[in-house]
Amino acid sequence: MLLASAVVVWEWLNEHGRWRPYSPAVSHHIEAVVRAGPRAGGSVVLGQVDSRLAPYIIDLQSMNQFRQDTGTLRPVRRNYYDPSSAPGKGVVWEWENDNGSWTPYDMEVGITIQQAYEKQHPWIDLTSIGFSYVIDFSTMGQINRQTQRQRRVRRRLDLVYPMVMGALPKAQSWPTSPGPAAASPPGPPCSCPQCVLVMTVKAAVISPQQPPTTARKNMPPAGVLKLPAPPGAKAQDAGGTIRGPGKTVQVQAVRRQPSSSLAGATAGSPTSPPGANGKMGRVALATLNRSNLQRLAVAQSRVLIASGVPTVPVKNLNGSSPVNPALAGITGILMSAAGLPVCLTRPPKLVLHPPPVSKSEIKSIPGVSNTSRKTTKKQAKKGKTPEEVLKKYLQKVRHPPDEDCTICMERLTAPSGYKGPQPTVKPDLVGKLSRCGHIYHIYCLVAMYNNGNKDGSLQCPTCKTIYGVKTGTQPPGKMEYHLIPHSLPGHPDCKTIRIIYSIPPGIQGPEHPNPGKSFSARGFPRHCYLPDSEKGRKVLKLLLVAWDRRLIFAIGTSSTTGESDTVIWNEVHHKTEFGSNLTGHGYPDANYLDNVLAELAAQGISEESTAQEKD
Repeated sequence: MLLASAVVVWEWLNEHGRWRPYSPAVSHHIEAVVRAGPRAGGSVVLGQVDSRLAPYIIDLQSMNQFRQDTGTLRPVRRNYYDPSSAPGKGVVWEWENDNGSWTPYDMEVGITIQQAYEKQHPWIDLTSIGFSYVIDFSTMGQINRQTQRQRRVRRRLDLVYPMVMGALPKAQSWPTSPGPAAASPPGPPCSCPQCVLVMTVKAAVISPQQPPTTARKNMPPAGVLKLPAPPGAKAQDAGGTIRGPGKTVQVQAVRRQPSSSLAGATAGSPTSPPGANGKMGRVALATLNRSNLQRLAVAQSRVLIASGVPTVPVKNLNGSSPVNPALAGITGILMSAAGLPVCLTRPPKLVLHPPPVSKSEIKSIPGVSNTSRKTTKKQAKKGKTPEEVLKKYLQKVRHPPDEDCTICMERLTAPSGYKGPQPTVKPDLVGKLSRCGHIYHIYCLVAMYNNGNKDGSLQCPTCKTIYGVKTGTQPPGKMEYHLIPHSLPGHPDCKTIRIIYSIPPGIQGPEHPNPGKSFSARGFPRHCYLPDSEKGRKVLKLLLVAWDRRLIFAIGTSSTTGESDTVIWNEVHHKTEFGSNLTGHGYPDANYLDNVLAELAAQGISEESTAQEKD
């Protein structure tokens, strides 16, 4: 027992074995549900506090994060830290990834960095905690000890993580401890046919210890679950087989778990859920294997259909695809069987792809030449030094203002504070960018250019104004585009433009994060969709420019999976759901075309760009 106050940080386990922290706001939301006890239902919908986490639900009984559209389960934990550490002060340390967004460090790493920062150390070596990096506080940079690659880091203030007081168990289960909220009696159980069936199945799965009240000859064979027939349904025979107009199904009960795994489970009746006696008799997802879940789902589906209750079709349960299409369909059924407070109504269906299309139905897009385009690595422009490139975009400032250079954070009236490889210009020269007017040390701008793509372009680090033609580091691949004879939700009056991106795995080049190291390419070919409207075709033409400039993809760390050295999207959003919008990457979305035009403009791509490409 921990006899002190502590801050609570909720964390999830990624596929690399690293515990990643939820944000303070999300941790507060989860903690509020935990403290509410069983009345809150035992599950947490993360999308209520962070729209980016809309597909995710946490089951507090099994301590798993469940993704509704793919069925993916990840462990979560409730971890405790010293109130005087970074999470107790609302301090978050983050590093800048390859697409320019910021990723928080693991909590233990962030705490270590903050401790060194508070002690005013000039730098901290993270080797002692298993990371080959040095954090330099003078430049606010992260240096890879092996490759010497540098990334920016930042320290920002956020909400303080939730605080708990008193005796805290090291291994926490749900509900936490009997308190006023947890001790209050649950409300009356729902008596709708769906919930009655759910409670019946849950009671049978838990296998309550109850003396038999019927004659032995009337009991079904051991291991067979006999479901009560709903009104209007055909009766079951003595073997527990449901007879109906279709095929028969033998409903197997889940094998009883050791008593220690179901401590506190109490008997319940079909109309009174386990928990009416004061304790919640629940079963975790982890105790149900796939075959039993499938049989349970089929049994529930058949009974509900017989009673006239709308349900989700259960099919393709043995599919071999990485994301089984049936998982989205049976999500509600499985969560209900596992004790989650989900009612068995018909959920929206995830529709990633259009109906099958024959080759004769695929047409080229009017006004757009060809139907595919390949890209290879473009060589940087030669013959010009960085100083010569920047000279086109700068005006020298003889009397600089008394303000900071936002690159090195030193005063413009003092020499540059950049400590890396030495450019050939003097460190005290100051220049103003011609279009946006922002002022920097020329020394800093040259260093920034040398650390970039070296393609003859420059982007203002303050306002993101682009000088020249910006290109990216997208690996070689193929982009296909054509018309298909189907309409997108929200665009019933036009056909659909389908884009197919194909990028194979390969070896990173000198412009990539880890030259010479292999990179992966997950999820290719990737299918994306646009309406075949005037604005949709405009977006397609600009996407073709972005593809040619290697700006659609990059190599970096996936913000979804945490995998490094993999192909990732590069700040231009695409719609990858054809007939739904469950993940936020589909239709209808009235603002999508305008939003993607703005994202392309931020990359320096506009209607004028198409004319430049023709020239």
